[in-house]
Amino acid sequence: MEADPLRERSPRLFALFVLYLRWLFWRKFDAVRLSRTGLPAVPAGRPLIIYSNHPSWWDPALYILLCGLLFPGRAGFGPMDGEALTRYRLLRRMGVFGIDLDSRRGAARFLSTSLRVLSDPSAILWITAEGRFTDPRLRPVRLRPGIAHLARRIPDAVILPLAIDYTFWNESRPEALVRFGEPVQAGDDRSVAAWTAALEKALTATMDGLAAESGTRDPALFQPVLQGAAGPGGIYDLIRRAASWSRGRRFDPRHEQRDA
Repeated sequence: MEADPLRERSPRLFALFVLYLRWLFWRKFDAVRLSRTGLPAVPAGRPLIIYSNHPSWWDPALYILLCGLLFPGRAGFGPMDGEALTRYRLLRRMGVFGIDLDSRRGAARFLSTSLRVLSDPSAILWITAEGRFTDPRLRPVRLRPGIAHLARRIPDAVILPLAIDYTFWNESRPEALVRFGEPVQAGDDRSVAAWTAALEKALTATMDGLAAESGTRDPALFQPVLQGAAGPGGIYDLIRRAASWSRGRRFDPRHEQRDA
């Protein structure tokens, strides 16, 4: 019997896991940054589908972090390869449900479970719509058709494209960069192929916008969602700290010195 994600998800464990992820991203990243294009306004009482490119293993964790920090009043859910989910069973308690990516049965499970999730107007469905790890610079962007089937069948849903990139700028730790595109209204009766093409176009535009911002290496183009630990850490930073103290200077662990 397949697990029911609506029953398995624990709001309490989800909140605790967000706290853990705040620490983890603080430790592993220089910052999590949201483009200053901002978070589009989504009408209250409408289910939300957020679909993104899939550049990294970090994506599900980033989804959960963003859901907790940017959408605190909504319950997040999302599909994941069933075999991979067996290695990360705790994610079931976060609203993640397993599917077989390469079978009709898996496609039917994705559709039926997603429709149940989105029957709750306060829910968010997060989807790595490319279905596999893909370099964010690769064009054209290609999506699996599952999200197009949802777009046809849920007339009151709002669909948001989300571009994700992980890149090194001037610090020892990488940046996690995100940018939301313009909302898309679900529910018209265009074909699955037409919906897929429209969603690919919207995501490509969002990814291109993020790539242009990322290429500037300018943090002023972003608002920090979470600021990470500074400096390389370890024994090297201990030596640098001691040297600063010996000169009577305030220690700044960042490689790039910024004006106060």
